[in-house]
Amino acid sequence: MPVVVQTLSAPTRQDRDDLQKIYHDAPHWLFAPYEDSQSLIDACLGDTTLIAARFNDRLLGAARLRQQDSVWHLSHLCVRTITRRRGVGERLVCEARKLAEQSGAKLHLLAPAGHLEAQALAAKLHLPLDLAP
Repeated sequence: MPVVVQTLSAPTRQDRDDLQKIYHDAPHWLFAPYEDSQSLIDACLGDTTLIAARFNDRLLGAARLRQQDSVWHLSHLCVRTITRRRGVGERLVCEARKLAEQSGAKLHLLAPAGHLEAQALAAKLHLPLDLAP
């Protein structure tokens, strides 16, 4: 069964539990400008900007996708620790890029300044990196 990427608009209880597991081991800087993982999750679900990778009815990764006219920003990308290095993050990015291109926009990675992990990810995925305020 393939990994399916979808926008979470009506998450189930299990989806919410999976999101907590996804962001549990994330570095604290990833939550900015939010205080913690719960604040991030609530905000993204509230404005339906959260996309998630699902496999066998479970969420394995998630990211925030903010749509603007010509540039869409992907941020807060995280994959469950036990699932990392299996292409889930790349699948999320590829699907976000495809959605942006279908709307005539370009996809950029948005991350706080000074985080080498974000810079390395942007370079690996050939995405422009915009720095968050």
